Amino acid sequence: MTGYPPIADHGMVGDLQTAALVAADGTIDWWCTPRFDSPSVFASILDRERGGDCRFSADLRGESGATIRQLYLSGTAVMVNRYLAPGGVGEVADFMVPVEGTAPTTRHRLVRVARVVRGSLPFTFSCRPRFDYGRAPHALDRTDDHAAVLRGPGTDLHVQVTAPAVLHADGDDLTADFTLAAGEVAAVVLTSVASGEPAPAPPSVDGVAAELEACRAFWLSWLRSSTYRGRWYDMVNRSAITLKLLTYAPTGAPIAAATMGLPEQIGGERNWDYRYTWIRDASLSVRALTDLGFAEEADAFRHWLRSRIEAGRTPSGAPLQIMYRIDGDPHLTEEVLDHLEGYAGSSPVRAGNAAADQVQLDIYGEAADAMARGHDMGDIRGWKAFSDVLDWLADHWDRPDEGIWETRGGQKDFTYSRLMTWVAFDRGIRLAAAHSRPADIAHWTEVRDTVFRQIVERGWSEQRQAFAQHYDTEVLDASLLLMPRVGFLSPTDPAWLSTLDAMDRELVSDSLVYRYDPAASPDGLRGSEGTFNLCSFLYVEALARSGRLHQARYAFDKMLTYANHVGLFAEEIGPSGEQLGNFPQAFTHLALIAAAMALDEQLDRAESRSGPRPGSAVLPGEA
Repeated sequence: MTGYPPIADHGMVGDLQTAALVAADGTIDWWCTPRFDSPSVFASILDRERGGDCRFSADLRGESGATIRQLYLSGTAVMVNRYLAPGGVGEVADFMVPVEGTAPTTRHRLVRVARVVRGSLPFTFSCRPRFDYGRAPHALDRTDDHAAVLRGPGTDLHVQVTAPAVLHADGDDLTADFTLAAGEVAAVVLTSVASGEPAPAPPSVDGVAAELEACRAFWLSWLRSSTYRGRWYDMVNRSAITLKLLTYAPTGAPIAAATMGLPEQIGGERNWDYRYTWIRDASLSVRALTDLGFAEEADAFRHWLRSRIEAGRTPSGAPLQIMYRIDGDPHLTEEVLDHLEGYAGSSPVRAGNAAADQVQLDIYGEAADAMARGHDMGDIRGWKAFSDVLDWLADHWDRPDEGIWETRGGQKDFTYSRLMTWVAFDRGIRLAAAHSRPADIAHWTEVRDTVFRQIVERGWSEQRQAFAQHYDTEVLDASLLLMPRVGFLSPTDPAWLSTLDAMDRELVSDSLVYRYDPAASPDGLRGSEGTFNLCSFLYVEALARSGRLHQARYAFDKMLTYANHVGLFAEEIGPSGEQLGNFPQAFTHLALIAAAMALDEQLDRAESRSGPRPGSAVLPGEA
């Protein structure tokens, strides 16, 4: 279906409580407020007619040879669309000022600043909100010629719009047109407020300029905490900023992606809501930020995680469920929004996530690893919560589950789940010793060693000479690329190298990696999917740790070519190199950081031994 921009043709802005996507043509086609997981105000990326959007751009219809360029201001989350035409050169900067403090707020400001640097350009603006995923009608209240309020009856949410030109009513929507000459600046501001809140005063041009500078200064200051000085500085910084943008500041909970419903296959049914906090994804995001030197984010997440444990057992009796809302609410009822056609006709569009009730035992390993990296494990309450989880896991680890990929094809004895169970006990034993804390270390050690032996004996496929997806199959699974990183096997262990070779043959296509083969291991869903970006970066990391440096660097360099024009990745790469799935995806960006750091470490070691080889280019296919 036409009318939908490529998923990759977007940047993201946010204020650490919500986020919006800005398309390359100047359209904001996704914004949920006042939280990441709130119903949408703009969602034309999921339905071009019913979803709603906000467009602000130079009008280039009469300009032959005009071009548009989109970029981030370096080291920030300020998005700029530049318009270059014979008649003039201008730009629109989009940003959200990070909310001060950690208190949740219903007031969020999307600021869009236009200026012309040469000649003159006409600009056009339209605002078509569609509250509650396009289900709630809205009313237009005029304040004056330059301001209006769009009210969503029944949603307790209003959006105030201020503009530099006269706002015209288009039904209950708004439009404006104006022209700027060189040196002139104009701003459009969209402010979401709760019903009953006083409307903010219209901002002055100087006030907007100050907000832009404050936003820029915030991000540059935040990045100064990074200790990364490696070879891929810009890409790592962009990934770090993306992970920060995907973290809900009031609780410290990272979400998996900013969007819902974007398809893993155009026209397919694998369309999920990722605006929640998965224990696994969040733990790995925190590890990536911790490795870069960002301690504050890690401490906030560990506090959030401990609060989930202390909240009591889930209905199934487990200490944790696999995901939560960003405030810790465990209720994520899944519904189908059948009034939306879906991105390019990809339906159903789902809000909420029924996978929240699945059993995925690997989460305890990722959570334990995240907790183990903190400096507060001496805290008595924290240790009790942590040790209670391991005591429960010691009695429940040996059971089938749905696995890391949340398949809907039934529970199995997934090798990755057992692997991360081993991690949970390994980290717990180390922490108990390091902090001299009470624990049944003898029992934990017995369970840890039993898990190890079970993986080696039942997870190993003699036929494939590789570790398999679960105990009753010969199918391979890219999640096991984490085996060396978590310390289960040495990266040069023959069993691991044999597994890596098997994955090379079956799951890798030109350095892009599939999660598994759904034809060989049915997952309960129709259709197929692209290669999984998380796995492609885990593959790079595994190659680097296994000493296959030339192959690792070539694979990494090729993966970077799949980033979009501003350095962002979705979940998957399709057969023609297109980005697929929810966007931007935390899994992808955390794995990019890990791959870059592993490559830097191994390349530094190699160069310290022999020195860099002048002119030693990596050639295609070089192993």
